Amino acid sequence: MALLKIARMGHPVLLRPAEPVAEPTDAGIRRLADDMIETMEDADGVGLAAPQVHVGRRVIVFKAPPERAADDGAAEDAPTTALVNPEFEPLGDEKALGWEGCLSIPGLTGAVPRFTRIVYRGTSTDGREIEREARGFHARVVQHEIDHLDGVLYPMRMEDLATLAFSDELARVLAARGADG
Repeated sequence: MALLKIARMGHPVLLRPAEPVAEPTDAGIRRLADDMIETMEDADGVGLAAPQVHVGRRVIVFKAPPERAADDGAAEDAPTTALVNPEFEPLGDEKALGWEGCLSIPGLTGAVPRFTRIVYRGTSTDGREIEREARGFHARVVQHEIDHLDGVLYPMRMEDLATLAFSDELARVLAARGADG
């Protein structure tokens, strides 16, 4: 396995729709997914899409660790998953604002509206069809990564750019608010 270089905002690969994968079980696709997982873990991320590592293919990897899932009250975690040709549909119209960061936009965080409940589907690299319902943080991560496959970065989804902040500044503000009770 190998660590891959992460494209940063401004690179054209992040703005182009990714191409579907004809054969999800191809050895090159499996190797790509494994390398993406290793890269995501090394970067302390919870998701990564192939365009973020300069590959214009419809492949994502993600996880929703229990501690992150509990942050939004959903308490729904998801194991590390690789999906080829993923898609999702909302289960209802309800959206919620939530803070998002991105490995391709280091140091920044923004409030992004996302559907609170979705169903997503795709193919694993061993050829199994995967379909899951997701809510809360789990649903947010999947939507964020699928956006990358469509050439969409989270600031493009933001309703108010006043909620775009440097992550360290936002952490200080939120900590101060918590201390003020």
